[in-house]
Order: sequence, then C-alpha cells, then structure tokens
Amino acid sequence: MNHHSTQHSVSVAGVIIDDQGRALLTQRRDNDHWEAPGGVLERDEDITTGLLREIREETGLTVEPVTLTGVYKNMTRGIVALVFRCKVISGHLTETDEARAFRWVTADEVSSLASEAFAIRVLDAMHHHQAPAIRHHDGTHLLGSSQRNE
Repeated sequence: MNHHSTQHSVSVAGVIIDDQGRALLTQRRDNDHWEAPGGVLERDEDITTGLLREIREETGLTVEPVTLTGVYKNMTRGIVALVFRCKVISGHLTETDEARAFRWVTADEVSSLASEAFAIRVLDAMHHHQAPAIRHHDGTHLLGSSQRNE
C-alpha cells in the first residue's frame, strides 16, 4: 500500500451569515459551482488562520468565526472539511481569481444553487444547534451514517 493513499487533506470553509440570516455563496471560476468560501489548509497553518486567509482571498472580507457547525468527509477524495459559521467584521465583496460572483441566499435558495454535499454545509450552519454535524459524501451526494445531535 503506498504511503500517499493513507493521507487526508483538510479544508476549511466559512458560512458567512448576514443580519437577515442569509448565507454568502461564491461561484467558483474553475467549475462554476456555488459553495461557501474556503480551501485547503496549508501544512504549517493553524485552522483559524487558514480559514480567515481563504475567506479574505476569495471574498475580500475579514470575518470572525463564531462556531464550528460541521465536519464533512469527501470519501472519494479523502478530504476532511471543517465548516464554521462566521460573521463579517470588515471589508467589501471583491471579485477574485477564485470567485467570479457572490450571492446572499436564503436556506431555500441554497439547495437550488449548490449540490447536496455542499448545500448541507450551509444549511447545517444556518440551522446550527449545539453539536457540529458529522457527515460523509462522495463529492456530490451525502452518504449514510450521518449524525445530527439536536
């Protein structure tokens, strides 16, 4: 078994919620998908630093993480994503190399714009209760054995 197949990568994403309770989605330039801003954590970077860097790079916003709302594993690619509910501290939405468009969306709009695996991250953050959701997906669809502690 080669060494590489046992490794995971870790990504971080921020579900930024505005005063009206809407979430910010970014449209990626590389695949046109709508999702919460985020990206892969660098090896020497702590989780919060990486989260803030990715969001700033993709949106131009400075945010503050409020709480961890979910942990998600892409079983196909071996990526574990940590998703945080965030609030805006400063900055203005700015189109970037990675994001071509932005939308502030309601819970209903999330499901029509984003694939199931990415919509659920936003919905979990919007409907956050106590414990983070723990879910598994194949890159598009959720897989079984998800937990939700109400």
